[in-house]
Amino acid sequence: MSLLSGRKILLGVSGGIAAYKTAHLVRLFIKAGAQVQVVMTPASKDFVTPLTLSTLSKNPVHSSFYNDEDENAMWNNHVELGLWADFMIIAPATANTLSKMANGNCDNLLIATYLSSKCPVYFAPAMDLDMYKHPSTLDSFTKLKMFGNTIIPAEKGELASGLSGEGRMAEPENILAFIENDIALKLPLKGKKILITAGPTYEAIDPVRFIGNHSSGKMGFDIAKIAAQNGAEVILVSGPTHLSINHSFIKIIRVKSAEEMYNACQEMFDSVDVAIAAAAVADYKPKNIASQKIKKSDAAFVIELEKTKDILASLGEKKKNQFLIGFALETENEIDHAKLKIQKKNLDLIVLNSLNDKGAGFGHDTNKVTFIDKNFTIEPMDLKDKEAVAQDIINKIIQYYDA
Repeated sequence: MSLLSGRKILLGVSGGIAAYKTAHLVRLFIKAGAQVQVVMTPASKDFVTPLTLSTLSKNPVHSSFYNDEDENAMWNNHVELGLWADFMIIAPATANTLSKMANGNCDNLLIATYLSSKCPVYFAPAMDLDMYKHPSTLDSFTKLKMFGNTIIPAEKGELASGLSGEGRMAEPENILAFIENDIALKLPLKGKKILITAGPTYEAIDPVRFIGNHSSGKMGFDIAKIAAQNGAEVILVSGPTHLSINHSFIKIIRVKSAEEMYNACQEMFDSVDVAIAAAAVADYKPKNIASQKIKKSDAAFVIELEKTKDILASLGEKKKNQFLIGFALETENEIDHAKLKIQKKNLDLIVLNSLNDKGAGFGHDTNKVTFIDKNFTIEPMDLKDKEAVAQDIINKIIQYYDA
């Protein structure tokens, strides 16, 4: 999964020969999982058609403030376009467009949208060799960098004039890679490694039966996703679940039993900065596992159970500088039980769920949690979808490292 997955990208296309490359660039953004809208200058339509970019982006292309051929046409709201985007990329950025951006010369929809944007802006210059080195162009680069915009440097090669040198717009693959790398470097958890457990464990009774619980694993998977989106390298140790995740920053280890999860966590813990124990691990397991399927015979059947290893307590015992987060699912005396768990397991933070709260716990897309830190500061949260709760948890980690 790309760091651009789920992000909203506004692509501005100005009137240079390199505009033909934007068809491929749009395809790459879409394949990366981004939503794409395109704003074109009138001149750019001489090099690539709005129909092409509309088809590839799956959105209408904007090139003017209104359609003067349709008296009932809606005004293209440049403010809404600018606020919609998570990132704005202007490619190709011609000398003319760069000058307008740098000086606020707002005579087309693209410049108006640029001036209204609140998001990070990238620009990929494209022009002939002498134009690229001209003092007025270099002045535009300087001003735009001062505005906080990021240049995607032009590449060297054959130019439309027949000359060879610097000025070619970066290739679409290189533009995508540049943006992803730039985003990664600025992410708050860049360089951090996080261990996350998720899902249930299954404790075998015989080759066909097991003791388990109703955990879907969604909370842990959402935490892993948000952690990766914030730049962390994630090791996700998951019990049996139908969920899957595909992200270049996430390594998933599939396990079944509490013992397997314990061993995986022990192996990885020393190398991580943060551990989040979101799995619903079985507290007990059958003492003896039948080698063959147990046949139905007597009216009553007794299974002798023994305790499983306490994964979270074991991590708390060996903790050095790791930030350790546990979960507590309670039905009574929730706060007192959670505080006791913080002390017994040497936690930095606990995420408390109460089954008394509607919409919380297993089998829901929502969760209602209370954060309690090691100083027993209590912070109740509203009912939210699990992805929003995951973001709240990751925010706690970011705050810890920013402190």
